[in-house]
Amino acid sequence: MALSKWPEVESKLILVEAWCRDGLTELDIANKLGISKATLENYKRDHLDFLAALKRGKEVADVEVENSLNKRANGYKYDEVTRESQWNPKTEEFELVITKVVTKEVQPDVTAEIFWLKNRKPKEWRDKQEHEITGDISINIQLDD
Repeated sequence: MALSKWPEVESKLILVEAWCRDGLTELDIANKLGISKATLENYKRDHLDFLAALKRGKEVADVEVENSLNKRANGYKYDEVTRESQWNPKTEEFELVITKVVTKEVQPDVTAEIFWLKNRKPKEWRDKQEHEITGDISINIQLDD
């Protein structure tokens, strides 16, 4: 009978969470742990702490991506900071000193806006709109002899 890898996997739960945050798939994680995908599924079922680590990592990653998409869809401003090395006579050493700060603006991204709206408000924004038509239709077919 093969020995269980669970004790080794259990010691890496923090890594499992981090790998999820980094966007690795469950198959990638199984490979990194040296287990099969089927074993990973068994661990998810049998070890709640393993399942919780996967969920925590995925939730964090999902929220970060959602926030980035929202920020990109709406546009944002940021400060570009330039630092230059300057001699400090008091310390007699070169130091990095901020010499310029420029506020830049990233315009809203239409593609990100469309993606967001199609997924968040599909009834209003999906490409295929469904319309219901009610009423009676009569068809009169006439055959020529």
